[in-house]
Amino acid sequence: MELKTKYQYTYFIYPYLIEEKNYQKYLYKLLKNEQCRLKLFDNKKDIQIDSYFLPEIKNKMFWSLNLEQDGLKSYEAMDLKMKSAVLSKKYCNVFEYVLEKDIPGKINEKEGIFFDINKIEIVCFNTGICFILIKTALENNVNFSDVLNFNYKFRDIVSNIGHTKEYDSIKIQTKKLDNMQKFSDLLTKIAGKNITAKKINIDTDRLITYSYVCLAQDSWNESKDILSLEKEFEKYRTIKPANEQVRGITYQQENVYKEKYLYYGFANNATVLLTSDSNIQNYTSLLYEYENVQLYHFIYYLHQKIHLNKLNYEIKQARNFENIKSRFINFAKKDFIYEITNNSNGIILDKYYRKEQNLDENFMRIKAKYDLLYKEYEIDKTNRHHKWIAIIIGIIIAINLIKLWMSFK
Repeated sequence: MELKTKYQYTYFIYPYLIEEKNYQKYLYKLLKNEQCRLKLFDNKKDIQIDSYFLPEIKNKMFWSLNLEQDGLKSYEAMDLKMKSAVLSKKYCNVFEYVLEKDIPGKINEKEGIFFDINKIEIVCFNTGICFILIKTALENNVNFSDVLNFNYKFRDIVSNIGHTKEYDSIKIQTKKLDNMQKFSDLLTKIAGKNITAKKINIDTDRLITYSYVCLAQDSWNESKDILSLEKEFEKYRTIKPANEQVRGITYQQENVYKEKYLYYGFANNATVLLTSDSNIQNYTSLLYEYENVQLYHFIYYLHQKIHLNKLNYEIKQARNFENIKSRFINFAKKDFIYEITNNSNGIILDKYYRKEQNLDENFMRIKAKYDLLYKEYEIDKTNRHHKWIAIIIGIIIAINLIKLWMSFK
């Protein structure tokens, strides 16, 4: 029996890197683009953000949240170059990419499953690490199987542009963009060629998936077969198509968090939330919390993961240890050790987000490389110091010998 959805959406996240020396120019480019608008946060309007995050993170991620009117007017009075200079010093900036109207599309011409791209945001950090967040939603009496197929196909849409291979006859087309090649062009227009991301071993062919589904009560209630539901959830968590056979539930406790009528699923490249409208909060407050504060929480840790990759690449290059030392210590002190939230749900999610992104493990691995490089640097510095001392002593001895020789003459 088909599982019916009451509400659903999926964010597809595309990471990209701007070289730090070009970061201010990139912000200037976004500010010049009429389709890009800086997202200004307001503690009266953005109550969830204000109450969810701890002060340090709010100041870093949402610098405009507590901005007074005078400060806002001062910013608005600046020209674009001055604005880009100011924004480049901020830890994080969020831009809304304004579409002329919702971008409709469809999967599989015969069945005509339509979707909208109805929201795009650009999140940029002063490390040059940025993310494009694309919100999609299916239309017209959506079954859970439709969501599974859509997520499975769409996350690989960048790598499959121009390829003839289709997955299980699932096809994606758009009305407004004519074809998905233009979707790829949109990413390139915003992000550029994204060469730096590939250098530091970031997968740019597969979009990161962040998805929400609320099932109708008839599909998930006290009388439903939980094992069958959990098999469908496992496809959802691991981004598999609807016809994938799941013989057993293989996930461990660290990959799933459960409450009654609520399952969070975590994987390296995906976070999903499956709920039932048997609990009214699942399609009211939680629906918005998940795509607002919890999404930004997720992005914060994605940034840390990529930042660690970037540091690892720089340590491998080992061209300027003093610069590496400064950047690593700065990351450890100002990013890695912060508490994010006191929110009860947020504390639970924090543990899973960190675990799935392998943050602690990667940090310790990079720290071991840094420690080794530091020892080599100190040994080299000591040897150079001793060498100069030996040279100076040699010069002094030579001068004294010359003086002694001159005195005999």
